[in-house]
Amino acid sequence: MDSALRILLVLGAAYLLGGIPFALLVGRVFYQVDVRMHGSGNLGATNVFRVLGPKAGAAVLLLDAIKGAAAVLIAHALHPPQMDTVAKDWVLIAAMFAAVVGHSYSPYLRMRGGKGGATAAGALLVLTPQAWPILLATFVVVVVASRIVSLASVVIAIEFPLLVLWLYPDREPFLVFSLLASGLVLWRHRENIVRIFKGEEAKISIGRRRQPSEKEDGE
Repeated sequence: MDSALRILLVLGAAYLLGGIPFALLVGRVFYQVDVRMHGSGNLGATNVFRVLGPKAGAAVLLLDAIKGAAAVLIAHALHPPQMDTVAKDWVLIAAMFAAVVGHSYSPYLRMRGGKGGATAAGALLVLTPQAWPILLATFVVVVVASRIVSLASVVIAIEFPLLVLWLYPDREPFLVFSLLASGLVLWRHRENIVRIFKGEEAKISIGRRRQPSEKEDGE
């Protein structure tokens, strides 16, 4: 198979996989709730957690992470075999972006979706496994301390390029990718950042189900 066609098929599969709206499916199938009509309306794990509770939120978080990891694994398995390391890295990165774009702009929901945080996290587990535990620990600590998911997302977006520079100094594609990904996350959370500085960002509530009116969604 032609290399360009193989790459297009890999990216197309990653996009379609990333577009599966697990937040909507879990809400409708198990709770008879369309999460787009509640909370922030975002199709991500954070909104599901805040609207339907921890069990539903954890399920969506895991499923969204799995599709991100699967997209990178598919790219790893099906990339053109003659590629060198640098080219292969770019294909893996492109597959991750395709999955995140699919999540954020789902082809199954008229280009609506979530912010892609969990999908990206799953992809990073495969792409940068040395950095992943540190990012996870940072995320958990910030969420526990502040109960603001968007703040944790912003903090790890800033931390990620620094970790890549430290742990993968010889993988130039990873460094470029980390800077672009960090900028994208910060841009998508620009409204959250403003609310954080104003002290207006809503906090998650552990242990009870609620349907918040505030517009906060860090995933």
